[in-house]
Amino acid sequence: MKKANKKIAFVIPCLNEESNILKIYHSLSKEKISFKKKYNFEFIFIDNYSTDNTKKILRELAKKDKSVKVIFNNRNYGPVRSPYYGLLASDANATILIAADFQEPPSLVKDFICHWESDNFKIVLGSKYNSEESIIMKTIRRKYYDFINSISDIPLEKNVTGFGLYDKDVLDQLRIIDDPYPYFRGLICELGYSRKLVFYKQNKRRSGVSKATFYGMFDQSLLAMTKHSKLPIRIMTISGLFFGFGSLLISIIFLILKFIYWDYFALGISPILIGMFFIASIQFFFLGILGEYVGSILTHNRKLPHVIEEERINF
Repeated sequence: MKKANKKIAFVIPCLNEESNILKIYHSLSKEKISFKKKYNFEFIFIDNYSTDNTKKILRELAKKDKSVKVIFNNRNYGPVRSPYYGLLASDANATILIAADFQEPPSLVKDFICHWESDNFKIVLGSKYNSEESIIMKTIRRKYYDFINSISDIPLEKNVTGFGLYDKDVLDQLRIIDDPYPYFRGLICELGYSRKLVFYKQNKRRSGVSKATFYGMFDQSLLAMTKHSKLPIRIMTISGLFFGFGSLLISIIFLILKFIYWDYFALGISPILIGMFFIASIQFFFLGILGEYVGSILTHNRKLPHVIEEERINF
């Protein structure tokens, strides 16, 4: 009896990508030709509540090709939850996550599959060695990765976006973890599965408008910190002890000086006010960090679904 072919799925998150949907579909279809005899392929498009013609195009595509599966979200769930849910919707032996905007080259799919099937890597990640971003943006990203790695409990891969191949075992483990708002790039490193990096130059978006925002990147950095580092909490504890001891020491010194030079040593209100404002600013900063950790815990404990589907096709 002939053994059934293994299955590989392409997961393609999209939001207002009407000009890219068919292009990415045809491009990936070309890349899979050399593996067609060995593997069965399917496409999983997850639409994050597009407001252009993306939905219409996906419906028509799914009608023509039954290997195209589509998930429509009932609202925009952001750049974290929607792609993650798309990955978990795959039951393939290997799943490749790729954006629809062509900034991540489809030509790397062959390398991903070869490293997975020949070298037995459970995770194969695309890592940007260069991009067409501005120098300012490149510098911000480099400093961001340096900062996150400096405080993280585990070393995280630099310049990865999630673009890559994931073995079924990896996705099964992610389902067990069931994190409603994961920092995906950190989570895959946390799992400890064998990884391979494939380097590429990030292209410019072919068409459409980028969905990346400064707030989104800021949210990702805070998410990385709260999910994968205890260092800020420990800094707060150590700082509290340090400032407490320092305040006590200064108070004793001032008291001694006052007793020695009772008639000449005038404290005044200025140093008291400066000290109060300084301590208050430190407290507010630490309260903000603490609030991020508490918010992360609340989000996890609420156990909300990653997304709520409006419709799915061809599943």
